[in-house]
Amino acid sequence: MTTFFNLFFIYLIVWWTVLFAVLPLGTTSYAEAGIEVKDGGDPGAPIDPKLGRKALTTTWVSAIVFAIGWLVWHFNLIHLPSLPSV
Repeated sequence: MTTFFNLFFIYLIVWWTVLFAVLPLGTTSYAEAGIEVKDGGDPGAPIDPKLGRKALTTTWVSAIVFAIGWLVWHFNLIHLPSLPSV
């Protein structure tokens, strides 16, 4: 059971890392579009961030990265040192 939780939390770390890599892709800021920002808004903020689409993209990219990492670990393609157990 602990292996499942370990794999789940490793996947979550991969997911968050990929999210920060995917967030800036395909966005146009107010400054790039030449739109004047009002009410103290940031000119570097995206006009339409498309967060739902980016969450889906992050999920499938993370699944691929996680699967590759798991396969490398499972088939011992890279020999990792043994970690001491507590």
